[in-house]
Amino acid sequence: MAQLTDDELVELLLVRADLASPPPGGVSVLAQRAMSAGSINRAGDDLDLLHAAIIEVLLDATGGAHGTRARRAITEAAVRTALTGRAEPAEINAHLASLRNRALLWRDEAGLHIAGHTAAALPWRTRHIVTEPGLRSPGQWRELLDGLDTPARDVLTALATGPSVGLTKDAGPDADPTRPVPRLLAMGLLARVDPQLVEIEPAVAQMVRGEPPIELGDLRPPPLPAATPASALGGSGGLTATAAGAALEFIRETGDVVTSLGRVPAPELSSGGIGIRELRRIAKGVTLPASRVGLIVELCGHLHLIDVGFPEPEPARYDGEHVWAPTIAADAWTHQPRARQWAALATAWLSLDRRAWLIGDRDREGGVVGARGPTADQVAPRERRLVLTALDEAGAGVAPTVDDLVSRLLWLRPRLRRRLTRQAVTHTLREATEVGLVAHGALTDVGRLILADPTDDELTAAMDRALPAPVDHFLAQADLTLMVPGPMTAELAADVALLADLESAGAASVYRVTEDSVRRALDAGRTGAELNALLAAHSKTPVPQGLTYLVDDVARRHGTLRVGVATSFVRCDDPATMTAVLRSKAAENLALRPLAPTVLVSPAPLRDVLDALRAAGFAPAAEDSSGTLVDVRATGVRVATRHRPAGPRRTAHLPSPGIVSIEQLESVVARMRSADAAADQARTARGKGVRASGGGESVTALITLAMRTGRRLRVDYVDSHGTASRHVVKVALLRAGRMIATEVPSGDEVQLSVHRITSVELLD
Repeated sequence: MAQLTDDELVELLLVRADLASPPPGGVSVLAQRAMSAGSINRAGDDLDLLHAAIIEVLLDATGGAHGTRARRAITEAAVRTALTGRAEPAEINAHLASLRNRALLWRDEAGLHIAGHTAAALPWRTRHIVTEPGLRSPGQWRELLDGLDTPARDVLTALATGPSVGLTKDAGPDADPTRPVPRLLAMGLLARVDPQLVEIEPAVAQMVRGEPPIELGDLRPPPLPAATPASALGGSGGLTATAAGAALEFIRETGDVVTSLGRVPAPELSSGGIGIRELRRIAKGVTLPASRVGLIVELCGHLHLIDVGFPEPEPARYDGEHVWAPTIAADAWTHQPRARQWAALATAWLSLDRRAWLIGDRDREGGVVGARGPTADQVAPRERRLVLTALDEAGAGVAPTVDDLVSRLLWLRPRLRRRLTRQAVTHTLREATEVGLVAHGALTDVGRLILADPTDDELTAAMDRALPAPVDHFLAQADLTLMVPGPMTAELAADVALLADLESAGAASVYRVTEDSVRRALDAGRTGAELNALLAAHSKTPVPQGLTYLVDDVARRHGTLRVGVATSFVRCDDPATMTAVLRSKAAENLALRPLAPTVLVSPAPLRDVLDALRAAGFAPAAEDSSGTLVDVRATGVRVATRHRPAGPRRTAHLPSPGIVSIEQLESVVARMRSADAAADQARTARGKGVRASGGGESVTALITLAMRTGRRLRVDYVDSHGTASRHVVKVALLRAGRMIATEVPSGDEVQLSVHRITSVELLD
């Protein structure tokens, strides 16, 4: 590793993120960390099937085993020979270079070498590719499985559905050959790990579970043929238009779910999250499948559009416990442009640390999986990106079958074979289609862009181009419906939602005008004349006479009764109407009493008076103290956000909690070089330089001398966290108990507190 260039070390830290955190104190520390079993095991998560095959060849040829050092080297030509016919030589060379770049093997004059723990990078416990069973085809495996008796099949089923490695007394060479395990070992359906452990063959496990088998005989990437001709999908433009329509529908449904939770918040489960019963209630209210509501709730929680807390104001029948309800951020999100809403939902789905499609299923303990539970799944975002990446590799407009896609994914990440199942891939494609990244089983241009980790502005601009232009008109029809031929402008959408009820959603939506919907608009302060003007201004067809009559009739009757706050009062210019109100059953329930022939008062709240009078057949309107109509519609409850708002999107291929940019990795490498230089200087200058320790006057004197003469100092330092480090520096300034210096050879500026310096040595 000391012979690697700085750029090569940065590349290593990119592909093996764990090596950079915490920053290693020199290249030797980095090398030791890179050869540890834990780090090699993590590196194995990103290896494909050909990588695993090469590692098996190296282990087999060099005599290496788990935890032991390889006894000999192997040439690259020998690796290519061992995999002849199963992979292309150019691909083998590229994968060998990839393993070298990941520091999983190294090369010298003798050949290729591996570390003692390299077996930890394999996706299984023993070798399955370089053995004779690894060359079998799925047909040969199927023939062996069909001839098994019940006890042997039960053993395979237990290993296929549970842990793939099992403990048994029959794995040794002296076991009874008539028992199931020895027979399965002899047939190659099981592999022996040690005299007490056996492992099921990966392809056999896939077939027992009913999944497409992993192909070990052919190590080339499985093809991704199109299940449907690209021309039949409408080309790139057709896919984009379809995805944009799906995204618009998903955005509308997200708003409906948020509004539903604002009206009736969902109580928090004792274990955290939202229960399946509440999800079904929401689904019934918004007329959506529960699975779709579960996905929307997960995304809203991820974006902090909903959160758990105490509701404000308190809803009816509130028991004082935490509930899930919208946050103030939901109000801001509702008023954002459609493209920005789409970008937020799509990026949230790609980074969501939960598998929303499991909602409603049973977990390992037998409980029903709810939404926004306390347990996160850190692998879920990686799975989604893998599925979309495989679709991207299939080509523009190519929609492969699910089985072909699963086969490619098993080749890409054999370690995830238990997770990348047919069911998981099917649901991932469904969710990607719902959020508008996939259409007709093919990746769209927007989906391809989001994989490249664009900036927020780039993604929003692309989505804005994909979305159809908003319309500012509708078609008023004789059956009292408004047909809208596309997404509406924000202003028109608010007016239409106030005047009419959504009857059919989609690329072209249909709204129905009813007596109740017209009354809703009048309650919000609109007049009959304003509603008729709205219809006339935005309808591309003549406004039907029946629609005008409906608006005029409701407007004529609306507001003849006025309800105010007294606690509540009712006034009307017509004494006969007031007499009818007093004779109704509502008068008794509301405790109405007359103050004058045209004025009644009630101790009931304003909202209750309005609802009771409407239920009795009257058409009251709410007014304020000046007599102006007021909108008393419920706005829904809100909760305060407990969590930090979602931050900027992280680039998925950059490492780790502490390292987030190439510049930081370059700084880590520079510090390693400085530490190595300091160690070299310490070895060469030992006994030749002037040394002081303890942070006293002698240390300060040496620092001052080095600053005046321009000589270098080797400094041992302990920071406030107790971390020790060594630096070779040229002192620039000594002031207020701090030494400002330049690192050698990186040239970085450092500031060190003098009282934390444990020793200094003046170098030549």
